[in-house]
Amino acid sequence: MHKRTFLQATAALALAGSFGLAHAQSTPIKFLLDWRFEGPSALFLQPAAKGYFKQAGLDVSIDAGSGSGAAVQRVASGTYDMGFADMASLMEFHANNPDAPNKPVAVMVVYNNTPAAVMALKKSGIQTAADLSGKKMGAPVFDAGRKAFPTFAKANQVSDVTWISMDPPLRETMLVRGDVDAITGFTFTSLLNLEARGVKAEDVVLMQYADHGVKHYGNVIIAHPKLIEQNPQAIKQFLAAFTKGAGEVIANPADAIQHVKARDGIVNTGLETRRLQLAIDTVVNSADAHQDGFGRLNPGRLALMASEVSDAYGTKTRIDPKVVWNDSFLPAAAELDILPQK
Repeated sequence: MHKRTFLQATAALALAGSFGLAHAQSTPIKFLLDWRFEGPSALFLQPAAKGYFKQAGLDVSIDAGSGSGAAVQRVASGTYDMGFADMASLMEFHANNPDAPNKPVAVMVVYNNTPAAVMALKKSGIQTAADLSGKKMGAPVFDAGRKAFPTFAKANQVSDVTWISMDPPLRETMLVRGDVDAITGFTFTSLLNLEARGVKAEDVVLMQYADHGVKHYGNVIIAHPKLIEQNPQAIKQFLAAFTKGAGEVIANPADAIQHVKARDGIVNTGLETRRLQLAIDTVVNSADAHQDGFGRLNPGRLALMASEVSDAYGTKTRIDPKVVWNDSFLPAAAELDILPQK
């Protein structure tokens, strides 16, 4: 064999071996996102488009979602093997369905902080969280920030809030019209939606939950318990390939948006690049993420979140933090070291 050919063949085998599985042993994985194809979905679409999952011996299909609650339920039903969902939604499912035969488990943290925030317009006179007392607030009934608001209110001594419910597309419109004094929503969603309605960023009062005493984890990768039991190696390979791709996305968000555009041709490339960058800055490459380490979490912080979610969501049973989280599939520390210095 030619020396160069031999070296190339050896390198190719080493790459496949580093992920542990060969193409001939390809394992199908059906993966469900939390929402439609937008900027942050590049974190998953890039490793798929670049073949990292295939190199890991996985045949991964990625579908757009319709909310974290639905993602948890569809993984629980076995329709999907893995998914991307808000940790609070996962906790809520566990606590409200104690007898469910297959409760998904979180295997990696992606959003180290909840993206939830309170937003108001400066012209309303609201400047701090304390100013929310006695005001009208708006959000869909299932909004994560609204459901967790009792924790925010307790941490910031807010009382006597009146809630106005609406469909998601009307949330920012009602704030701009003055129908409500403030809204809850994800930072990288509602801020950009307000801009699209003619509001300048400097005219928005932004109160991110993570900066106001609510240290809840955001979105995590979840897995079906049967996959955990029957093919734990597939989960390890998925997380290794995902981490490699996510590191590239964090380093160069603008380049990664092409993979979102490939899945949904009508997305606005500039807008979704900004959305992805905002998500990276606020919930992926946050100070808390640097403290915990990408992909990981702090058990004490998780236990506090479980208690607060139990109270705020009024779950049927108390949430046991030990059963919603399994870190045994995470890549080695060196592989997880993908966050650039702040």
